[in-house]
Amino acid sequence: MTTAHERWMGYALRLAQQAFDEDEVPVGALVVKDGQILGKGYNQIERLKDPTAHAEILAITAAANALESKVLEGCTLYVTLEPCPMCAYAIVLARVTTLVFGAYDPKAGACGTLLNIAEDVRFNHNPHVIPGVQDAECSGLLKEFFQKKRKVTQLSASSEISPEPFE
Repeated sequence: MTTAHERWMGYALRLAQQAFDEDEVPVGALVVKDGQILGKGYNQIERLKDPTAHAEILAITAAANALESKVLEGCTLYVTLEPCPMCAYAIVLARVTTLVFGAYDPKAGACGTLLNIAEDVRFNHNPHVIPGVQDAECSGLLKEFFQKKRKVTQLSASSEISPEPFE
């Protein structure tokens, strides 16, 4: 039986697939309140040439616009990859009630893996964090993306023509 968290994470995975298809790091996010999607996004860093165009930031911005409020109390953010420090603090600032993430991020995860901004009691708000929902599916898409990237890099490196030595 599929839980509500798994169902919403499945939707976030579809958004991550959009990012994958557009040659962006495949991360998808959505903000849900009372069973309704208020905002959604997927990584668009390359497309927008914007280092802040992470899935979470785009979803939070869309949800804040939908609610006409900077406060997202009563909302749940679903994201396929553990948020980075920037996104984790945006979640705190937006007062998101619950954060559900899929894959753990050992290099930049700021919600329990590398850092724990989301649950740092020194901040005036801490979302409830539910980690690892559909971790295998979320991490699988990321692994596939980076394997594809490495293969393309290796192919282009091996097809380069070596310059002829001077005579």
